[in-house]
This record gives sequence, C-alpha cells and structure tokens, in this order.
Amino acid sequence: MRTTLPSLPTAREHLLTTGTTSAYRHTIMQGVDLVAHRIAGTTRPCTGISPEALQPVVQGVDLDRPLGSAADVLAELEDVYLRDAVYFHHPRYLAHLNCPVVIPALLGEAVLSAVNSSMDTWDQSAGGTLIERRIIEWTAGRIGLGALADGVFTSGGTQSNLQAMLLAREESGPGRKRILASAAGHFSVQKSAKLLGLDPDAVIVVPTDRQRRMSVTALTDALLGCFERGDTVMAVVATAGTTDFGTIDPLPQIAELCTAFRAWLHVDSAYGCGLLVSPTRRHLLAGIELADSVTVDYHKSFFQPVSSSALLVRDGTTLRHATYHADYLNPVTAGERVPNQVDKSLQTTRRFDALKLWMTLRIMGPDAIGELFDEVVDRAAEAYDLLAEDPRFEVVARSDLSTVVFRYRPADPSLTDAANLHAREALAASGAAVVAGTKVDGRHHLKFTLLNPATTRADIEHVLELIADHAAAFAARPTFPIPA
Repeated sequence: MRTTLPSLPTAREHLLTTGTTSAYRHTIMQGVDLVAHRIAGTTRPCTGISPEALQPVVQGVDLDRPLGSAADVLAELEDVYLRDAVYFHHPRYLAHLNCPVVIPALLGEAVLSAVNSSMDTWDQSAGGTLIERRIIEWTAGRIGLGALADGVFTSGGTQSNLQAMLLAREESGPGRKRILASAAGHFSVQKSAKLLGLDPDAVIVVPTDRQRRMSVTALTDALLGCFERGDTVMAVVATAGTTDFGTIDPLPQIAELCTAFRAWLHVDSAYGCGLLVSPTRRHLLAGIELADSVTVDYHKSFFQPVSSSALLVRDGTTLRHATYHADYLNPVTAGERVPNQVDKSLQTTRRFDALKLWMTLRIMGPDAIGELFDEVVDRAAEAYDLLAEDPRFEVVARSDLSTVVFRYRPADPSLTDAANLHAREALAASGAAVVAGTKVDGRHHLKFTLLNPATTRADIEHVLELIADHAAAFAARPTFPIPA
C-alpha cells in the first residue's frame, strides 16, 4: 500500500492574504508560545557562548534546503538563536542601554509587521501617518518646543543625531563649520561630521566638570575661540543622559550661550527622554525646551522594542533640508498639501514604529512608563551607595539616571585594569550576569546600566560579589619571571 506524504504548502500559501489568516494565526502563535516558554524558563541573561562555538552551528544550516514547517524551523531556531540569545528581560543583565519591553508595545509590533505599512507617503500609510504625527506632536509638547515644532521617527539615536547635524549645517552661516560637543557625549556626533563631509577636526571636544557634565566655562572658551578664529559654530551638542555616566549637561546655561553666539542647540536625550514622563524627575530636563532639536530614543527609557526613536525640531520648516521630491512618490503638486512623511525623513521606506508607543500610551498611559523609569533610577542610586560603602570598589560620579561606573581595587594597583577586564570577561563567559566596560581618564572601569525594574538590590549585591570573586582570583594568580 502506497503511503501518501503530506504536501508542502505552495509558495502562495505562505503569503498573508484573505485566504491564509488561519495559517497566520496558527504559525504566529507557535512562535509566541516558544518565546514565552523560553523567557519564562530563563535563569540567566546569556549562556556565555563564544563566537567560535556558535558560528559552525549557524554556518551548518543549508539555506537552499527549507525545512517546510514552522515547527521544524522553530526547533532549529532554538539551536541557532534562542538558546544563546542575550535576554535583556533578565534582572542580571546590567550592561548596555537595552531595556525589557512592555507587552502593549509587542502587541503594536505584531500589528505593524503584519499590516506592513510604509511610512513614506500618505497613500501607503494613511492612518499611520496621522498616528506618527500625533506621537511627534505629543512628544514635542512634553519637551515644550512650542507650536511650530515638528519631527519624524528614525531608526535610532545615531540617525537622529545625524539628521540634526544636517539641519544645523544647512541653517548655519558661511565659513569653516565647527560642532562643539562634550567629551562625555555620544560618538555619533563625530560620525555625523564625517558623513556630512566636514573637516576631520570639525568636532571640538569640550571638557567636562567633576560630575562629568559639559563644563560651561570650557564651552564659553571654545565658543570664544571659534569666534576669534572666524569659524562658524554650526551646532552645540548637549547631552541629557550620557551613555557612560547618565549625567545631564547644564542645559539652561548652554542654551543661553547658544543664543548669545547664535549657534544651533541640539540636545541628545536618547537616554534621558524617559524623564519626560517621570512623575518625580521631570525637572532634571529643565532647559531642554530651549533646544533647536532633540533626539529621543523610546527604545531605551520608554521600554519599547527596537527600533523606536525620533528627532524633534523647534521649527518644523527646518525639516525641509531633508526633502527631495520624486515624481513617482511625492511630486510637487500646486495647491495640494499631502502629508507625506518622506518629506521630513532621511529614509524612504520606513516601518510604522510609532504604533508601538501609541499602543503603550493608550493601554498603560505615560505616568506608568515614567514610574518604571523612576524605579531603575532609584535602583542605580542604591547601587551607587553600595559601591561607595564597599572598600573593595571605587565608584565614579553619581548618575542623574540609571548608570553606575566603578571598578574593583586589588591590593596591587598595577593589576587594576587587568583585574577588571578579566572580571567582566569571566562574568560574561559564565552567563551569570552581563555588565559593560568603559574607560574613564584612560583607565578600565566596569559599568552597570540599569533599565530593568525587575532588578533588585539583591541582584546587584550578588553581581558585585561575582565581580569581586573573579577580580580577586585574577589578582591572586602567581606571577613568574619571563626568561631572558
């Protein structure tokens, strides 16, 4: 008796259409169930697997021979991705500016990816265009930019900073262009200058004070120096939440200087934007309303999935510097004003990422988001106090937000850098926790970036003990003279 094998779905049966919604529902739920099971059972933030160990597994997949069923591919996905993924949801992931995400945003992600709107023109997005514009209007209102403000969603802080520098360049006068940015600011400012074709020395780094905030005195000197040399300061970039230290530059004083020297003020608030919805700490952003442009990353302190970011500007007409009219897409039509978002964006095809925040605001509300952000800021303050009271460690500046920079102090000071590097690597390899590393004044340090409200004081204490154990074990290793 001949056995009839089940037939594989045809190519068209894989398309989401009016006739395949049952398959869509079934397939997506398999993925949701797998991820929910994996997250529920995760006991550590990562496995610590090395690239050398995982690469052969991924390379061994024959992409020309499909498995056919979602169940089989999801089982394979366990081996090539899910088992060794880094889980930001775990309370002992303390490394970078990655947050656990809120469930309403994941609902939005599911909707936007299935409908697949493209945000470049009205005839591809309709309601999506208006929702994005409403979110931009709401954010500009929270910042306090005024009635003429506008903005656009971007892929992240780097793109937002790039577009801000583009607008600043086009709005500046003639002469050799200069950007003044804090020594603790984000590297994307230097990257933007290069991409915009500015001189290699276009970015002038402004020193920070003891609290790792841009020094107003040093900024004044830098502005005067540019004026005396005849240089054009096209922008001053202040930071509301530095990546390493979580510090906020003195925005009112910087804004006053920018007004005096007629310089564009850009505030990189990719990290600190969570304060916009904080019930207790909004005052820390005083002065941000004086900016000409502002970067916000909702996928950091608003607990949104990547990507979800935006650039806001005080004067919406400046966004014209990113406009290009194509006859097939957004032609110039006399007397007709079609709300095409591509007229404001560096991107053409673009995801409807605003929907995630829309769903979050409509289900949770802004105060609930702010409460979550307040929790991690409170936890960072606890971590700072723990480190300040522990003689095994030294801690750098107290953060305005949720980072803590510190290092272990071995008995032999000459081993400090190596012991801290080893502790971080050994901790990651164990998978028990993940912390970041950075340099402060040329010396290696460790860094907690706390963005998970589920992280407890006990989690922090446990990770500090692990770090101390790894660093102390390294420092206690016997040393041998190198033969001549």
